[in-house]
Amino acid sequence: MRLVIDTDARTVTAERGAAREEHPLDSPAAFDLITEHWVTVGWTQKYAYGFTWLGRPVIQLPEDMIRIQEVLHRVKPDVIVETGVAHGGSLVYYASLCKATDKGRVIGVDIEIRPHNRAAIEAHPLAGYITLIEGSSTAPETVAQVKGLIRPGERVLVLLDSNHSKAHVRAELDLYAELVSPGSYIVATDGIMGALAGRPGSQPGWEWDNPTEAAREFQAANPQFTLEENVFAFNEGKIARHVTYWPSAYLRRAA
Repeated sequence: MRLVIDTDARTVTAERGAAREEHPLDSPAAFDLITEHWVTVGWTQKYAYGFTWLGRPVIQLPEDMIRIQEVLHRVKPDVIVETGVAHGGSLVYYASLCKATDKGRVIGVDIEIRPHNRAAIEAHPLAGYITLIEGSSTAPETVAQVKGLIRPGERVLVLLDSNHSKAHVRAELDLYAELVSPGSYIVATDGIMGALAGRPGSQPGWEWDNPTEAAREFQAANPQFTLEENVFAFNEGKIARHVTYWPSAYLRRAA
């Protein structure tokens, strides 16, 4: 696609082969077209690698952080399970929401928690809300550890943010979905990979080898889950489409 932004004429024109569409620059359609490319270029330039939360690097698009906060506020889970720890910023973010609402705790799973990251997480003022498990997220013993930390009747939400290959995410979905409470979610993050195929930093096959494809495949085999886009909890603006790295990510278990 060829995208032309004419700030003098105040138009945005998208050309896809012989098809051509033109929109006023100050319009929701123009915003969607520009954002589509802003998001993917931002990924290739590691835009999300420039933020921290309460002192820990958090490698997430800020809008996705706000949107998942809206979901957490609505679901009110007792336990938030996240696969993929990295620097621990997401865990600290979720822990801060637990503290702010006086509800919940966080379990973080990673195949390797580097010593300096573990030390920083365990020294953090919110460490009391976080339990770390080191091991492959798909290993039976790791899953058993996670299950052992969840008490009967607790409301659970799961986020998958470790290895983003389709096979791995599908395996995580199969293993962790049973932990998800009715009305809660399992979230397969970073499905934007599918839109990045062929871009700098991408890998061959990303057009099919990505979390979104795993989520769609899982949902087709598990009708008790619905694949849904996160709704706007509040919107007095004109934009109706999310700016996200997590397209087609939210799998909601039937209540």
